[in-house]
Amino acid sequence: MGTPDFAVVPLEKLLQSGKDVVGVITAPDRPAGRGKKIRFSAVKQYILQNYPHIPLLQPVNLKDPAFVAQLQALNPDLQIVVAFRMLPEVIWQIPEVGTFNLHASLLPQYRGAAPINHALINGESETGVTTFMIDQKIDTGSILMQKRVKIGDHETAGELHNRLMEAGANLVLDTVTGLADGSLDARSQDDFINPQNELKKAPKIFKEDCRIKWGQPGAKVFNQIRGLSPYPGAFSYLQRETGNPVLCKIYASEFRPEDHQMSPGSIQTDGKTNLKVSVQGGWIQVLILQQEGKKRMEIRDFLAGTSLTTGLCRFS
Repeated sequence: MGTPDFAVVPLEKLLQSGKDVVGVITAPDRPAGRGKKIRFSAVKQYILQNYPHIPLLQPVNLKDPAFVAQLQALNPDLQIVVAFRMLPEVIWQIPEVGTFNLHASLLPQYRGAAPINHALINGESETGVTTFMIDQKIDTGSILMQKRVKIGDHETAGELHNRLMEAGANLVLDTVTGLADGSLDARSQDDFINPQNELKKAPKIFKEDCRIKWGQPGAKVFNQIRGLSPYPGAFSYLQRETGNPVLCKIYASEFRPEDHQMSPGSIQTDGKTNLKVSVQGGWIQVLILQQEGKKRMEIRDFLAGTSLTTGLCRFS
């Protein structure tokens, strides 16, 4: 069961390894984009293009008796969930072995919808992937396997997503193999809790979470930018000496520590290749950004097409 690209790679690994996939469940087709054209999920596209003979189910309501009956008719030994919805008990209890989920963190840390983003926003140096058995609560089931992954100092959420996607796919395959041969013992998440370490959560990210607060320490602003890049994107409003503020998303930056007396959000620029924004303890060097209504661009291209003056412009 899965919908986005993150679920495709584990599915591909399972199929290419010869595992008997008796069915695939993904989200219903939905209209997307300005034209509201119907768009298939990444999982559906993959199955239709490569394994069209495998039954593909797209339930709207997971408790629909017709869907439950279809799933029971497939008679699965095991169900695997990757980036899907919360399952009702009537669904996750169907297989004899059970249902396990892949989560993009080292549980019990970062339970929730956005573990990759929050790990980077919090400046973690390490994260990982976890497989665990599904139970009545969200992300609390017994742990089967984990794989630790180091986080690069400048890595973005998109880059980390791709590495965890590959690590997670391998972990899913290893977990299926371990469950099949009986070598895995599920362990309560309580066994993984260190009383000295705070349990951090990873709730869904909303628009206001993405607005940059320039008065924060520079490292925190830098981590917010990379933790939200490329999606949903950290943003701020560019205020020129004249005209209305313009929303800009910042996708890449560097933090330059330095003592200064500039107010947060103040801009210094040479008008050619350099734009930096004052933060607590230094400057955020902007490298890639996107002005609302325009394409994403490197800072030199942005400055070539706009007029900014040090002392008269700021981000807010």
